[in-house]
Amino acid sequence: MHIVVCIKQVPDSAQIRVHPVTNTIMRQGVPAIVNPYDLFALEEALRLKDRHGGRVTMLCMGPPQAEDALRKCLSFGASDAILVTDRAFAGADTLATSYALAAAIRRIGQEQAVDLVFTGKQTIDGDTAQVGPGIAKRLGMNLLTYVSRIVELDLDGRRLRVERRAEGGVQLLQTTLPSLITMLEGTNEMRFASMDDMLRSGRMPVRRWNKDDAGIDDVARIGLKGSPTVVSKVFGPTPRTQKADVEVVADSSVHDICLNVMQKIFTTHPTLEAETVERLSV
Repeated sequence: MHIVVCIKQVPDSAQIRVHPVTNTIMRQGVPAIVNPYDLFALEEALRLKDRHGGRVTMLCMGPPQAEDALRKCLSFGASDAILVTDRAFAGADTLATSYALAAAIRRIGQEQAVDLVFTGKQTIDGDTAQVGPGIAKRLGMNLLTYVSRIVELDLDGRRLRVERRAEGGVQLLQTTLPSLITMLEGTNEMRFASMDDMLRSGRMPVRRWNKDDAGIDDVARIGLKGSPTVVSKVFGPTPRTQKADVEVVADSSVHDICLNVMQKIFTTHPTLEAETVERLSV
């Protein structure tokens, strides 16, 4: 079995600031980390590797310093790591990124057929959740998004059953391999790196592919040229000036407090009371 896990190195969102004049993200001095959602995908891939054997190949598109993120993943037990890096990829949006990663996965498949591709549900710097589905579409893979649990993997029958989180509850889905899975957060807990794997991650070479190595056929579809998305402005949310209402329960009963709060809500939103009564009567 061969699993490819796509990760991204992102700035730590807890320390990002927005420039007050230019309204752009200030990345100077902000540490880079592995996208947290991608770690859930990595752990799930490693668990499948532990149960069924095979190999887990890490794939990342980014600047040369993204090698640190790949080495961190190697320390958790991944088998191989490939960094797709080239100045031609600069300025890529989700459309161009999915094209480049799909080409790289197609190239990896020439070395050994790929059975599963894992990604996180989204990245914390873009929050679009578009790259995973874009890769699946380009590679013709079955797509399973927001997966919360892998129920069964039958390599002989080439079948896969998963639980997927949906608005109405949990869906149980079955499909065939090869498939692409975007893992939901909180589905597992990242393991601790062993000493042997940490030492191996420091010694092991991370393969670097430029656009030619990754099998890019059309350079007009990567980087800024292949990115139709335009970000006109980035800004931080304006703090709310409205203060929260504080009700002291000791001065009156909980029943009276609830009635008082409901009355305030219905006064602020005149149509809400009629709509609530209508919904409760159905």
